[in-house]
Amino acid sequence: MKKRLSMLPIAVMTSALALSLSASACTTFLVGKDATTDGSTIATHNDDSTSADFRLWLTPSMKGGEGMKRDLVVDSHNYGDFTNFPEVKDYGNGYAVAEIDQPEDTYAYFHSRYSFLNEKGVAMGESTFSYDRGTEHADKVMEVLFGSNNGIIDCWNAQDIALERASTAREAVEIMGELCETYLWKDSGETINICDGNECWVFEAYGLDLWAAVRIPDNAFFVAANRARINEFDFEDTENYLCSPNLKSFAEENGLWSADSGEEFSPAQAYGPCANEYCSLREWRAIDLVAPSLGVEVTTGTYPLYVVPEEKLSVQDVFELAGDYYEGTEYDVSMTAYAGDYGNPLNINNPNRPINMFRTCYVMLANIKSWLPDEVKCLVWHGYGAPDSTFLTPLWASQTAMPELYDHGSRYDLKLDRTAGWWIASYVQQAATSNYDYAIEIIKERRSERMAAQYEEVAKLQEEWAARIENGETDAVVAELTDYACKTAEEWYEIWLDLGDELMGRLMWDIVEFRNPGYSDWYKEVLNAAPMKPVEEEVETEAK
Repeated sequence: MKKRLSMLPIAVMTSALALSLSASACTTFLVGKDATTDGSTIATHNDDSTSADFRLWLTPSMKGGEGMKRDLVVDSHNYGDFTNFPEVKDYGNGYAVAEIDQPEDTYAYFHSRYSFLNEKGVAMGESTFSYDRGTEHADKVMEVLFGSNNGIIDCWNAQDIALERASTAREAVEIMGELCETYLWKDSGETINICDGNECWVFEAYGLDLWAAVRIPDNAFFVAANRARINEFDFEDTENYLCSPNLKSFAEENGLWSADSGEEFSPAQAYGPCANEYCSLREWRAIDLVAPSLGVEVTTGTYPLYVVPEEKLSVQDVFELAGDYYEGTEYDVSMTAYAGDYGNPLNINNPNRPINMFRTCYVMLANIKSWLPDEVKCLVWHGYGAPDSTFLTPLWASQTAMPELYDHGSRYDLKLDRTAGWWIASYVQQAATSNYDYAIEIIKERRSERMAAQYEEVAKLQEEWAARIENGETDAVVAELTDYACKTAEEWYEIWLDLGDELMGRLMWDIVEFRNPGYSDWYKEVLNAAPMKPVEEEVETEAK
């Protein structure tokens, strides 16, 4: 049964609120159950924020019922401390602006830069819209949607509340849609990918009370890369298309679309116009990798909302997509002088925006099998840092404890923390930049066999745990699952910390094992053709 929202009137001063725009950075994938090798649905998120709070908590189930409330918080994931939540409510740079009814007990869920999976196996990621700033249409969108917007719903709160209350992807869509309509979406536009083991949905919030959602077919693959993706909408098919009642009428009333234009109404083009390679190259690359025979060409125009992969995709296949940087194409960032002589794609100055990014906070791949009991189906594969140079470890939203390596550290400490998971992964990533061609082979060798065995072991354990739950051993299974997840993560990070130390030794002075390989002839030509760095002129200042 759908969990209905019971909203209280807002009793806050909304005039103090400012539009909170997340960094347009993330890439997400969504894969239907008939398009995967194991029959699961997969939802992913490369969280590429430049300011992300990378800590990860498991928010416990909370008491609901008559008279129970929950805070509605703006910027709720902005360096707060959720170690003892909800007993201690430390929202950091965020602040509570309202209370809403908490009608029923909530589900436990993972809370990080974004919340991404609950104990019922509902999973989601997000990708913030970019806009064609400076164009007449985009300027009109910003004026109409955000110019006098007094809303208080942002992506963080919407996803939190959906995961607290939704037992299916469809319920999550309905809950977030109702939040938009009741409280108004104040955040920049978002594309949110959602799955539950059976269904996969793409949800988009455009601003104010405007939203749309489409269920993608079970055999389909979807990618979002920082621009609105719902370009076509079937208002007659209410089973697979859901939206706010005014989705089309608002656009026409405010000059964002006209029926007289002869063009079909497109939510994405009306409310999130964007045509640039920063977004479109990543969409093209993902589509071309999973369905190469389509011959999809690079364009800044629109691509299909979804395609059917030519081969079924495993978790590892999708992980490799998350770590792609256009290898073998004319956009291959490792083949440019920006990457140095050793092909380093983990570079802030790459000319083309790849899926794999040096600044990735974490990559998550939710791997949900509908036939398993909730306690074992709510599986996510999680890794810190750039996907190409990290690993994945299994976590479940049903587990009752988390390793300490997830609950502390900050990228603003400016000091390597050898006890924090993100810092350990980033240590290896940074070491690899000295000689990427050499280091990435060592990284792959250290993780590939272990990860392959891990996929098989986890799948087998899930089936064994499911059988034991059927026999009434739920508590014992959850305890065992928790122990397994914690020990596996701790072992991984011990291995990775040792690997960071090893790479630092092997690549001391930016050479390999204290032997200078020298530059290639190609890179020597690049260097010889470069002009001398100009000397900065000293500017004399008068003494006061």
